[in-house]
This record gives sequence, structure tokens and C-alpha cells, in this order.
Amino acid sequence: MAPNPTQNIMQSTPHITIIIPAYNEEKRIAETLLRYGTYYNKQYRNRYDILVVLNGCKDKTEDVVKQWCKKNSHIHYINFSDAIGKGGAIIEGLRVARGNLVGYTDADGSTRPEIMHRLFGALELTPSIDCVVGSRWIEGAVVQQRTLKRQIMSRLFHVIVALYFHLGIKDTQCGAKVIRKQLIPKILPHLNISNMAFDVNFLVDIKRAGGHIFEMPIEWEDDTNSTISHPMKTGLVMFLSITRLRLLYSPLRFLYPLLRPISDVLYSIFTVKK
Repeated sequence: MAPNPTQNIMQSTPHITIIIPAYNEEKRIAETLLRYGTYYNKQYRNRYDILVVLNGCKDKTEDVVKQWCKKNSHIHYINFSDAIGKGGAIIEGLRVARGNLVGYTDADGSTRPEIMHRLFGALELTPSIDCVVGSRWIEGAVVQQRTLKRQIMSRLFHVIVALYFHLGIKDTQCGAKVIRKQLIPKILPHLNISNMAFDVNFLVDIKRAGGHIFEMPIEWEDDTNSTISHPMKTGLVMFLSITRLRLLYSPLRFLYPLLRPISDVLYSIFTVKK
């Protein structure tokens, strides 16, 4: 049974909530929680919380996170014994997030806590904006250790997303985004992609809900020990996911039930087994 996500949390509403989806992160999550906890204790004191959403972990990630919950009462977690995907973990985090401003970031620490703080600050200081997304592909961004293969895959995916949805966003996939809490109930019913194409679903539905998105340059250090062990399969699954999403949001959506069996077969073939 999943632990109560509000245990060991201050009674007053936190100003910000940071969601960290985690799959088999026992070797990296401690450093990320140390850095984030130390930084936000200084910046927000009792006005923040960190929610780790465990997603079908088969290692000792839960044990590590439990220890950090004891060290810092602003850190808590929920655990799903079955794999629900990175997107699924973020969706579940959004359901229970209590902060006025809610963000999510990767467990590998590619986005430093001070960078996330800048995104929160931009959202807080600009009432006309509903969501701020970090970008590695606009002027001012600094990216370290990104492989050529990842650069090529990222740009190919961006071209497809741009053709499908015309979002006007250079980097939909950066794992650093913040949103106002009042917008979450409007988009949650439409978030149905649980894999790594979740971010596109997230941004598309913010736009459909009338939200305004601001893209902000970010400092990013690509993780050389990524848990994505099959990038080609992951890319195919992401392509299938956004194609399904595009169909659902098109005049041809009546065809979706007819194509669903074919889609399910393709997913079973290409989905990476964890």
C-alpha cells in the first residue's frame, strides 16, 4: 500500500511543491534530495515540499527516500509497486501536490535546484504566465555533456511535435517545468500519456486550457548514466504516443477506436520493458 503522501508535512499550505519521479534511482536520488533540501531550506524555510513519486522501483530507492524523509520533514513520497511510467508518476504527483506553484524535475539532478528556483521565480513574478518551461534550445541556454545521438534524436522529435501541434516551444522535453496550481484541475483529466512523451501532452493541454507558457533558457548537465537503456525503442514509443495524442485532438478522432488495437500491438512490440 502506498504511504500517505501528506505524512510528515507542515500543516500550512506550502508555497511550492517539487515533484521528482523516480525509477530505480537508489544511486542518485540521495544526492538530488540533499542538494534540493539544503537549497530550499535556505530559500523557502517552511514554505516548500518535495514529493518523490516511486514508479515500479525494483532496487532500494524507497529505502533511500525513507531515510531522507526522516532527515527532512519537507520530503515525502508515494510508492507505486507497478511501473506507471515517468509521465504516470508526474500525473500522480500533480494530483496530490499542495503548493501554490508546482514543478517537476528529474531524479538525476540534471537541473540544479537554483535553476528550478529561477523558473519558480519567473512564474511568481509574472501573473500573466501560467507555466514556465526550461529550455536547452534557446539563446542563453548552457548544456554540458550532451551526446550527438541525443541531440539528433531531440531535434527529430521536436520537428514532429512542431508539425503536429504548433506549440511554438523549442524544447518540450526538458525535465524542468513549473505551473500554477489552479491550472492543474483543468488539465489533469486530459493527461493520458504515461511515458516520456508526457511533456507534450502536458504542454498541449495547458494551451488548450487557455494557459500561457513561457520558455526560459536553462543550464543543464546531461546525465551520462541515463536510465534510458534503449533510446531507439524509447523514441519509437514517444512517436507513437504523440501520434495518438494528435489523433485524439483532431477532426479524425472518431477513427481512434478503430485504430486502438493496432496501436496497442505496436506498443507491445516497441515499449521498453523495465
